[in-house]
Amino acid sequence: MFLEANLLPRWLEALLTEKFFNACVIHEDAKKNEKNVYCLNCCISLCPHCLSPHRSHRLLQIRRYVYHDVLRLDDAAKLIDCTFVQSYTTNSAKVIFLHQRPQTRNFKGSGKFCSTCDRSLQDPYLFCSLSCKIDYLIRTEGGISAYLFDCETLTLPEPGLDDGFMTPDSVLEPAGSSRTSSGSGGCGGVDCRTVACTATTEIVRKKRSSLSSAYRAVFRPVCSPVSEISASLMNRRKGTPQRAPLY
Repeated sequence: MFLEANLLPRWLEALLTEKFFNACVIHEDAKKNEKNVYCLNCCISLCPHCLSPHRSHRLLQIRRYVYHDVLRLDDAAKLIDCTFVQSYTTNSAKVIFLHQRPQTRNFKGSGKFCSTCDRSLQDPYLFCSLSCKIDYLIRTEGGISAYLFDCETLTLPEPGLDDGFMTPDSVLEPAGSSRTSSGSGGCGGVDCRTVACTATTEIVRKKRSSLSSAYRAVFRPVCSPVSEISASLMNRRKGTPQRAPLY
């Protein structure tokens, strides 16, 4: 693999091999201690509580969507050429996947496919993730130095504006395209809007179920002694009818 051949700069090699969103062992008792920031100067992942000594360094925010790491396209494009890497739009920001994602089925029909892993894509993209493009460049051109940029400063978004997580109801839609076809997009052959709508529908269904249970508990009739007596009278069996005497 290209990582073993030392064909990548140290910061990029560490970025592609680092595990993000694990709990920080230094701040294991603190809240929001997920390691979702990458320091390019030190080549390590950081949690929000580790940032103070690294404020003057180049810091890259790592985001996550459905257990997969993504980067803001604007941030990644300052470091490496991201042309032809399929991007998606969430919360008005374009993002790209950092790693190749496993596929549930190996089906290759007509259309565009990733040049590295054969994942279905939308035109005009050639790669489903940044690592797929890097792997392709190593195999075809022997290096990626021509595609790297000098980035002197890289800062994080304002505190409180972004926690790095993208919830299931954040719809990932292929950027630059208003149409969505079956088998394309970034969710393993399933439209990301379908994944998002399914998760949202499940949440709504659970909320409705809990509300209906609450209403039933509030408006359940309370049996009073009078109603119990009335019920007993109504349920009492009548005796044998007697014919009126004849005079």
